[in-house]
Amino acid sequence: MSFTRTLIAAAAVLAAGAPFAQAATPADASAQVTQRQANQQQRVENGLKDGSLTVKEAGRIERGQAALDRTIARDSANGISPKEQAQINRRENALSREIAKDTHNAAKGNPSSASNQRLQADVQRNANQDQRIANGVKSGQLTNRDVAALERDQARVDGKEARAARNGKVGAGEQARVQRAENRQNRRIRNEKHAG
Repeated sequence: MSFTRTLIAAAAVLAAGAPFAQAATPADASAQVTQRQANQQQRVENGLKDGSLTVKEAGRIERGQAALDRTIARDSANGISPKEQAQINRRENALSREIAKDTHNAAKGNPSSASNQRLQADVQRNANQDQRIANGVKSGQLTNRDVAALERDQARVDGKEARAARNGKVGAGEQARVQRAENRQNRRIRNEKHAG
């Protein structure tokens, strides 16, 4: 009887620790979070390309991405704790469900429209920047504070994309504003990665 209780207790301890085994260190957590963001941005861009997302839907997703970026920026400053990572994972899962729901609904976008192509270019560039941040974390070129600052900036870019797409159309002037923000972010990423 005592052996069985000990075995059950050991199994419970192992099961309770399983969620924390996903990311052993704050650097691992940061790498996982930033890589997942890059993947989700790529899903949005693919949805715009194949017409499964409308410009308005993509704008709504970008608004959610901006909120997530702000959370990551706040949590990254001192390293992402297991509790913070669990919260971020829940938000990323919700955003992932929204992307899946929007790509499988009846609304279809026009991939050849000028508005769609403008947003595609902006989202693709954003995905590339998220990937560069993820690569910088993996290589050790970016510190937690660097990631926090860059994620704050990514939130601003995502917010500009969301505002540009909120009415379902992205004009040339709106795209120019987004591109200026992306140019600034591009320089910041380069400077942070090479500041070491």
